[in-house]
Amino acid sequence: MYIKETLKKAVENVTGIGKPSADSVQAALRACKPDKIMFQDDGAVPNNARLPFVVYRSALDPQPAGDAAAAFEQLFHSNGWGESWRNGIYSYVHYHSSTHEVLGIARGRASVRFGGNNGATFELSAGDVAILPAGTGHQRLSASKDLLVIGAYPPGGTYDECRGSPQERERALHSIPLVPMPPTDPVYGAHGPLMEAWTR
Repeated sequence: MYIKETLKKAVENVTGIGKPSADSVQAALRACKPDKIMFQDDGAVPNNARLPFVVYRSALDPQPAGDAAAAFEQLFHSNGWGESWRNGIYSYVHYHSSTHEVLGIARGRASVRFGGNNGATFELSAGDVAILPAGTGHQRLSASKDLLVIGAYPPGGTYDECRGSPQERERALHSIPLVPMPPTDPVYGAHGPLMEAWTR
């Protein structure tokens, strides 16, 4: 799936075929109240001591959006979250210590545990968006065969993948508080709910 979707994305970017218009993406957006949860450091996955994990349920209506993957990419990019990718969610616990991350469910559904082994399990489906502050553990527990996730990152961070080793943890405890705040909400822009949820 990863290779197929990467090729599809490349074709869309070069030709414009299949890419939704900015107006159609905006029309597909739904206002929603975020679910927020703070995860505690579990000794392996540090999570984030200052910023909550945020979920928007049915933030994007996949039908009017057309190609929901391209719509999520355009939406995230227009709000300053870049380096987008198309794939799934890894089946092992991992976290990023040097960047925040947004995950948009473009197709299918998944049961994902956030916050490490002692975290909480969320059932995500097409149109949902999860926003992970740096340090948030995540792991796919199960998924439909057609699951497609769009991920992106705000400016100022650098991608890394940590799996919970003691050496990673020591570095992460120093790097997580230094990750810059994003200038915008990846879904709703400069005045989106994330900006209030992540006010320090």
